[in-house]
Amino acid sequence: MGKIFCLMGKSSSGKDTIYKKLRERYPQLGAVVPYTTRPIRENEKNGVEYFFVSRETFDEMEAGGKVIEFRSYNTKCGVWTYFTADDGQIDLAAYDYLVIGTLISYRALREYFGENSVVPVYIEIEDGIRLERALARERSQKEPKYAEMCRRFLADSEDFSEENLRKAGIRRRFENVDLEQCMEEITAFIDDLGV
Repeated sequence: MGKIFCLMGKSSSGKDTIYKKLRERYPQLGAVVPYTTRPIRENEKNGVEYFFVSRETFDEMEAGGKVIEFRSYNTKCGVWTYFTADDGQIDLAAYDYLVIGTLISYRALREYFGENSVVPVYIEIEDGIRLERALARERSQKEPKYAEMCRRFLADSEDFSEENLRKAGIRRRFENVDLEQCMEEITAFIDDLGV
């Protein structure tokens, strides 16, 4: 039976970079592209980071029983929904997978696929460094959304609180101060699980 490695952490903790490096290191891990109703950002491609869909499409998929889990955020730019769909991307009888998620999506995936099938990979970093990274990323956008960046930063402190991490059963953490060292620790962890 395959496993789903669920990469998670607060915004600007380096999840996207680590995800890309893990995909290079483990090309055999299947990718599961999540969905979102938020607008596409510069340098993003539909079907790569996310499937960018309308609210109507989300509603249709949910009504059809295709939504495994979802989170909706009332942002400074409107309500954005992120979700994972049972759309044929996941076949645990044949493959292992790597996904990026949140604590909420991790718990929902674990409930849907079973506790032994979903493995948490929690990335953390000191908040000051994380805020610097978030600001640098937002400055690089054609139309920076600083209010949304601040909302997301503060929401993550609540979403990834120590209590919530404990409730989700997150014990192992990977600190992303030095990317190469962090990658070594994560790959050793994944290798130990037989991937």
